[in-house]
Amino acid sequence: MRATLSRALTRASLPALSRLNPEVAHYLALAGLKLTRPLWGIKPAPARLALRLCGLSFAHPLGLAAGFDKNGDFLDALGALGFSHIELGTVTPRPQSGNPKPRLFRLAAAQALVNRMGFNNKGVDHLVRMLARSHYRGIRGISIGRNFDTPNDEAQGDYVHCLRKIYPYADYVAVNISSPNTAHLRELQEPDSLQRIVGALVEARQALAGRFGKHVPLLLKIAPDLNAEQITGIVQLLRVLEVDGVIATNTSSNLQEFAHELPPNQQGGLSGAPLHHLSIRIIAQLRSALGPDYPIIGVGGILNADSARQTLQAGANLLQIYTGFVLRGPPLIEEILATLAAEPR
Repeated sequence: MRATLSRALTRASLPALSRLNPEVAHYLALAGLKLTRPLWGIKPAPARLALRLCGLSFAHPLGLAAGFDKNGDFLDALGALGFSHIELGTVTPRPQSGNPKPRLFRLAAAQALVNRMGFNNKGVDHLVRMLARSHYRGIRGISIGRNFDTPNDEAQGDYVHCLRKIYPYADYVAVNISSPNTAHLRELQEPDSLQRIVGALVEARQALAGRFGKHVPLLLKIAPDLNAEQITGIVQLLRVLEVDGVIATNTSSNLQEFAHELPPNQQGGLSGAPLHHLSIRIIAQLRSALGPDYPIIGVGGILNADSARQTLQAGANLLQIYTGFVLRGPPLIEEILATLAAEPR
């Protein structure tokens, strides 16, 4: 009965939300989800889908990508939908409002979104308070970044500050150096910057692990617009710098195909269906270079069970959804998990 009612709510609400300003619709959807949380009777995934990665136990492969709940305000409500893991953030040391509005755009025909949010969040201290109150029992990932006005040559301080704050509450930490919406952030993917930031995080983690008695995996989130040479350089650093895994990929900054549908001179990150082929290309390259055992989380353009399957076949161990969840709501979770459960292992 509850599952039937929840699906009816989804069918009724999505068309109405699609007619609102995208950012307003996002907030209303989260607020509505929080209010209707008792109605979401998502069937638990079968035990055969459980897996271990980075020393963590996941109930199944499907999680929610960073950016959906930046501040942890809706963690328990989202957790009630059945995700095995939820990645919060990206969070920065200080609160910041992000880029000027409008900053979120729908490309309905392409099943895509373009965002230039700019790490808008309430700051790491707020997120820590939300994590302390949460009852979500799944895996909690936290994406960390730098404040918009922190120079790149000082960025490691912001990342280490966030790591120290969230360490007691995080199951894994995603190092976001690949968002296209904070000026010059993607330059941190260059070898020297990457080595400086990750090296500082690994050193800080060693002290934190001793203090809190647990090893929190560090995962690097990379862009889909990297060329083969850049991928090779990142692979070498992943091995040298003791990074526990990689998240592929963030949004794409290539908006040329959709320029006629966006405001003039629009910059931002493209997500949704057009991102899928870029994401699985990067995942396949990473898997080939890193071998069969290195942890990879696949995200980008997963809008149905087929695209979820293709992402796993490309080499991902885990999946994350974002735009597909915006477009389809909780039924997408049920579809993907039902399909994975029906397939031979």
